[in-house]
Amino acid sequence: MQSELLELAAELVAYQSISPEQDGSIDFIENYLTELNFSTIRLDQNDTANLIAQIGNTGPVFAFAGHVDVVPIGELSKWFFDPFTLTFKDGSLYGRGIADMKGAIASFLIASKKFLQEKPNFPGSIMFLITSDEEASGIDGTPVIVKYLQEQKIKIDYCLLGEPTSVNNLGDMVKIGRRGSLNARIEINGVQGHIAYPRLLQNPIHLFAPALLQLSTLEFDRGNEHFPATELQFSNLNAGLGVTNVVPGKLTATFNIRYNNMQTVEALQKKVIAILEQNNLKYNISWSNSAVPFFTGKKFLVKTVEESIQEVLNKSAVLATDGGTSDGRFLVDVCDELVEFGLTNKYIHHINENIPSGDLLSLSETYFTILSKIFRQ
Repeated sequence: MQSELLELAAELVAYQSISPEQDGSIDFIENYLTELNFSTIRLDQNDTANLIAQIGNTGPVFAFAGHVDVVPIGELSKWFFDPFTLTFKDGSLYGRGIADMKGAIASFLIASKKFLQEKPNFPGSIMFLITSDEEASGIDGTPVIVKYLQEQKIKIDYCLLGEPTSVNNLGDMVKIGRRGSLNARIEINGVQGHIAYPRLLQNPIHLFAPALLQLSTLEFDRGNEHFPATELQFSNLNAGLGVTNVVPGKLTATFNIRYNNMQTVEALQKKVIAILEQNNLKYNISWSNSAVPFFTGKKFLVKTVEESIQEVLNKSAVLATDGGTSDGRFLVDVCDELVEFGLTNKYIHHINENIPSGDLLSLSETYFTILSKIFRQ
């Protein structure tokens, strides 16, 4: 099993599937699952490949979701090895995407194969939902899969998203929800002029400074039992003409609010606008909400994942909701319970992305145990 798993992971890493390109990786997965008697549907859109595969036609329906696309490699000269050749060195496996998240896909493929060999007549259905557009815009990826499932009135009972949720050691953390993500772009208008004549101009940098301080230190809430506090962080602040003797007429800023299930988009917008109004600013603001918060709660799937991690890895997983967004924000529209659990995220997106070499087999064994418990085999 271990050698087959390593070969499968190496095959997946070898595809240069820089988002949203699949470079043949989803074709390979589709062929692999077809040989296991899965039925498959392709929902490719624009440059994105999307795959739904299913075996079984009764409930409960258990889906594994993931993505084959990876981020760019960065400076090739700084990699210890070819980033698209899975390489073992000093107890670690190196390769772009091994952690995020081709290793998890390989682990679940092997776990599924073993489960089907041992329990060919299991009571239920197993699905794979795989996309090549998670690291890029995401527009042509999982939302396309979700739309199809909704149109076909297909409901998923349990969904396991193989994102790299572990922090220091495999199994030390799983995600049972995620925060929402609200983005904004502000334009502060002033009056441009010669810097030596401040009375004849309105400096948007100075005008915005008090509001910048208020917004960056604003306490929306203090979080709750399951979610951390809502936080606002500025990502860009731009003004000036590139010279030293002209005050600009405009300042632009962008920020992001990661918010919990205590907040609504409308409430957050209201608090931000109140500060802008209090400071008598001439402003324009545009909003985009890229994710809503979701929370699974400690239901059957969460308990099953916890028990499996304890049995296989001898760890008590922390149940968390922090971190970035994931495709879970789309999948919750078609599934009752969703949990994210995968490899360690310490080196995801890094040059020399790597994982401890033994984690692949351990993850696959844990996934197998989850399947066995889900279907009570």
